[in-house]
Amino acid sequence: MTRDDRGNYESYQKDAFDNPPKGPIGVHRGNTSLLSRSIPYVIVIIVAVLAGLLVWGFYSGELQKTFTGHSQSQSQTVSAPKTEKKKVVKEDTNTKSDTDASTNKQQTTPQPTQQVNKQTAVEVINATNTSGYAAKKKAVLDQAGYTQVTAGNASGDLPSSTVVWYQNDTDKATAQDVANTLGIQAIEQHNGIPQAIVVMLLN
Repeated sequence: MTRDDRGNYESYQKDAFDNPPKGPIGVHRGNTSLLSRSIPYVIVIIVAVLAGLLVWGFYSGELQKTFTGHSQSQSQTVSAPKTEKKKVVKEDTNTKSDTDASTNKQQTTPQPTQQVNKQTAVEVINATNTSGYAAKKKAVLDQAGYTQVTAGNASGDLPSSTVVWYQNDTDKATAQDVANTLGIQAIEQHNGIPQAIVVMLLN
């Protein structure tokens, strides 16, 4: 092969490369399947899911610890007033029990009862025109068991009707028994009478 002054090749001996075959020449890849093309995307999705699960597991564990600690704090905070309230109710119950016991004690305390004393001095005064009327009533009292009964006639101021007088509160029960024995309705406390009990007969 020679070269002219212009640097062009005038002629050369041709070989197989000067007449290449028609069509693509070189390395040629055939058509790939859908599964082969999808594998990289599937791998990326799996990796992303695994990474998400790891992150979720980490944070969920931390959140669960935080939530559990917060719940316990709330439980302790709420339970404290409940215990205090229960204690107050218990104290109120004890107070009520003490009050009830005191009330029952007052209600069950027996009141001193007055007893009839038939040895009490009794004087029967006749303020009527019937002779021996006081002695007749005295005999009734003697028969009833009274041991210190005297009879006499009236003088000075007189009541308006038949009555049994007594001096002290301790003689009231005996005066009532005397009145019942003689069939007299009225009894009164009266100061200045000569005996503990005086029966004034006006009818």
